[in-house]
Amino acid sequence: MSTHTTTETTHYHVQKRRRAQFLENWRDNHRTVVGLADATMHETARGSRVGVYVGADGDRPTRTMDALAHEIDPGVTTTVHRHSWDAMVFVVAGHGWTEIDGERVDFGPGDSLHLPSWAWHRSGNDGDTTVRCLTFSSQPMLETLGMAVLEDAGHTPFAELAPRPPYSPGIDGADPYANRLRRLAREQERRRSGRLHTDWDELELRNTPRGTRTTFLLDRAIGYQASGITMAMFEIGPGRQQSMHRHPGEAWLYVVEGSGESYLGTEPEGGKRYPWKKGDLIVVDHFLWHQHINTDPERTAKVVRIHMFDSLLETMRVLCDPLVLFEEPPTHIRDAQAGDPSTIEWPENDRPTWP
Repeated sequence: MSTHTTTETTHYHVQKRRRAQFLENWRDNHRTVVGLADATMHETARGSRVGVYVGADGDRPTRTMDALAHEIDPGVTTTVHRHSWDAMVFVVAGHGWTEIDGERVDFGPGDSLHLPSWAWHRSGNDGDTTVRCLTFSSQPMLETLGMAVLEDAGHTPFAELAPRPPYSPGIDGADPYANRLRRLAREQERRRSGRLHTDWDELELRNTPRGTRTTFLLDRAIGYQASGITMAMFEIGPGRQQSMHRHPGEAWLYVVEGSGESYLGTEPEGGKRYPWKKGDLIVVDHFLWHQHINTDPERTAKVVRIHMFDSLLETMRVLCDPLVLFEEPPTHIRDAQAGDPSTIEWPENDRPTWP
């Protein structure tokens, strides 16, 4: 029996309408600064409280990453679960632990962790104060591709849980199939052997030409094997500013300490300044020129920056070549904006405090 598929209008009109609706929905939900108070905390079946800074499970959906806040009270151990996407964790307050495929990792304020895709994990609080942490994951991108899977196992012991999805080892041969088997096997071996934890006390912040001092938290440069999300932290001196730049894609900045404002505009001049404070999330998007300013004349400001340059944005740079997808002003303008960070009397890098 033959079938015949039709639409009421041409594919041109269907696609044009669909793309216009997509952009309209995106612009309606876009935010520039998501305040701490906007991430309302909710009790969950896992035993923790969760609030959404940005993501489809709140009222600010995104396309590539999401950002959630989590709280675990003293004496609580969450249920164990796993998912097909990576997640990055930044600990804001409290001391606790996370168990990743049976390996326990203890953490404190300022520590960072990587939760690999398909790794069973749960967290617990053996201390006497509430643990609070932020997670940043690639779940929206996996959902766009139809590959977002979440599996909850309650309090099942790790020994009884299924392992990560199996993969075939490489085989001999010079044909395309043998090449693919070997290549993907090597990739899985690499990804399943990456680093899981960065201790705050191990961090070394270094001065940069952009007027700040910075350090990696989670990145392949320091041994992590993630799906593209990278986390770094930068510190802005009292009354100083980071030099201006722009790029496509989602880039978020979580304010660990301090207060200030961010300039965002379609041009280096004439844009708007958006104030922020400790606990807020700054959302930079739409290829806007942006610059982050510490308005406090006495204290530094610490900000954790999250983006997906290692996957989505690097791919976009290739697809759009020769268009420039990361742009800074000329060196003499950049240096004038940033100033010399070596003239700043930087404080000791103490662990974050909360609230």
